Amino acid sequence: MIMKPSDSAKRTRILVVDDSATSRQAVRRIVDSVSRFEVIGTATNGKEAITRLMRLKPDIVLLDIEMPEMDGFAFLRWMLANEPVPVIVVSSRTDSASVFRCLDLGAVDFVAKPLSDSTEHQGAMARDLIMKLDAMTEIGMEKVKRRIALTAETARVRFPGPSLSSTAVEAVAIGASTGGPSALQMILSAFPADFAPAVLVSQHMPQGFTRSFADRLNKICALRIAEACDGDLVEPGRVYIAPGDRNITMSRLGDTVILKLLAPPSNDLYVPSVDVMMAHVARAYGRRAVGVLLTGMGNDGSAGMLEIMNEGGYTIAESEETAVVFGMPREAIAAGAVKKVLPLEEIPKEVMRYCSASAMRKNSGESVSSRFHENGYG
Repeated sequence: MIMKPSDSAKRTRILVVDDSATSRQAVRRIVDSVSRFEVIGTATNGKEAITRLMRLKPDIVLLDIEMPEMDGFAFLRWMLANEPVPVIVVSSRTDSASVFRCLDLGAVDFVAKPLSDSTEHQGAMARDLIMKLDAMTEIGMEKVKRRIALTAETARVRFPGPSLSSTAVEAVAIGASTGGPSALQMILSAFPADFAPAVLVSQHMPQGFTRSFADRLNKICALRIAEACDGDLVEPGRVYIAPGDRNITMSRLGDTVILKLLAPPSNDLYVPSVDVMMAHVARAYGRRAVGVLLTGMGNDGSAGMLEIMNEGGYTIAESEETAVVFGMPREAIAAGAVKKVLPLEEIPKEVMRYCSASAMRKNSGESVSSRFHENGYG
């Protein structure tokens, strides 16, 4: 007789690691409220987590950082070397520096603990956690390991290239979600100090973390990087990171482009919105824009990339080979919004090549993107 798998066998199995009983209970309630997930065990520190991990073989680990005996950092180092499993860090907003350190060590994503016990804040945290748990089901840990190695290598060596002061490309718009922080670090740290286009970034990230993320990138990259502010003038060679609770929009007045940060509608799934940012970049810069879409779950970015392409700009998506979650690039490719699909390590090189080609064609009166393809780049 053929036995059907039990309901439990169909579920994604989750280990919760947190020294706070209150936090463990809150996370368990969220996870167990969705039939496709189940909490199969808990641990109060890294040592217990190792024992539970080896015995229970969970599909995903939800991890606190500050714990007695063995903290989240030590556990992550051990886990990646011995028993790799996708990890989502669950942390307070005051711990932003520690969160990014965990991402460096191999955590795939993070969820912010709610600001208060209000129904609104608890609900927002629950929606974010469930969405990210769904994304984890697509993740292969070999891609995570490769991403860590790539990020470390690129931090040591920036790509050489000609001066880009004369490039016709004026703006590069980059969108990312799950797995994005390390991908963005790899790309932005590869650009030289004389990279001329402005860079605008929308990374799905909670309010309170984007400023720390921008400050961290600014310390390790040659470009000037900051969290975007309402009313900023978009300047060459600057990188603007969208705040976690705002969408980047912009308007052009002659040669001046001004950023306007807008609160998203309450029903928006993806904040900051890649689509909104890219649509405004397409309208402000036309064929002088490049769109880049990186790892992430969902379809945010496909409509914006299509707008950039329709205005004559150039579009690049991360390939399935390296994308920690291939959802966003896959949707953009399916929509016909991508001109080039590349592994992560090739993307900054391609942006540099395209900018250099545009500099050579700046005064020709031709479509930069079209000539780029004719010359064998695309």
